[in-house]
Amino acid sequence: MNPQTDTIAGAPALSIRDLRKTYDNGVEALKGVSLDVAPGDFYALLGPNGAGKSTLIGIVSSLVNKSAGGVSVFGIDLHAQRDAAMRLIGLVPQELNFNLFEKPLDILVNYAGFYGIPRAEALVRAEEELKRALLWDKAKVMSRTLSGGMKRRLMIARAMMTRPRLLILDEPTAGVDIEIRRGMWQALKEINAAGTTIILTTHYLEEAESLCRNLAIIDRGTIVEQGPMKSLLAKLDVEGFLFDIDGTLPPALPDIPGADLRATDDHTIDLDMPRAMDLNRVFAAFDEAGIRVRSMRTKSNRLEELFVRMIAQGQAAQAGKTA
Repeated sequence: MNPQTDTIAGAPALSIRDLRKTYDNGVEALKGVSLDVAPGDFYALLGPNGAGKSTLIGIVSSLVNKSAGGVSVFGIDLHAQRDAAMRLIGLVPQELNFNLFEKPLDILVNYAGFYGIPRAEALVRAEEELKRALLWDKAKVMSRTLSGGMKRRLMIARAMMTRPRLLILDEPTAGVDIEIRRGMWQALKEINAAGTTIILTTHYLEEAESLCRNLAIIDRGTIVEQGPMKSLLAKLDVEGFLFDIDGTLPPALPDIPGADLRATDDHTIDLDMPRAMDLNRVFAAFDEAGIRVRSMRTKSNRLEELFVRMIAQGQAAQAGKTA
């Protein structure tokens, strides 16, 4: 079987059905999780610490044994045809797990060798992936000399050596500064645009909102919400804006019924308002108060608000079941 071609047409990139995991100590990490990830999607898996994300990823990547349920990758059953399914998956774990005393070029070529890729082809792929990761000039230096961001990019480049159809990224930008993080976002967008399905776990909700088209929120081993990013964000009935003001703010901000205004400093107003409210009312009130707006921008905390709300609702529902 060639897993790159002998997959089931129209099958999800990842299909999980009633997945359960109970550890030997009795902890029930997954309580019947079901979700589908479409081919070519950029999918976010979100949840607080201990929610079950790592267990789910561990099962999909064959590092953790399931207790019950089913997992298939492009229609290939992970339990019945493990080797074929795993050839379709690339995994970038949270922890660095390469030899720091090896050179990036050698790390990639040796990794490809584990999957039976001839050395000549591996060298070609390694050059391509290191260039995409902006690491080609570091190809022959000791990996321990790379910065934290470079090491993260090297992990992604290594995973791409097998040309996976499904790339799983577990906190790929953890501990990376914002400038490097945004550079990694661009690289991931390019990988996804080329046809690779990506599943991302992250605690940076701005990252998920910027990159992902669909998401699932997991908490205490259950999915509390899932669906298209835009549709889920549309459920929020509040919009947030930041206004940069010319000059200094007056001692008191105008009172706008239904809106919540706060001065974050002498030149910035933070506004939350119902989605149905006409923004012209805000500008009219500003004008009457002598406030001149230099610029405005949407606050990037919409997904965070949704995340907090869904977790709270899920926990309330669980409490109701056990009451």
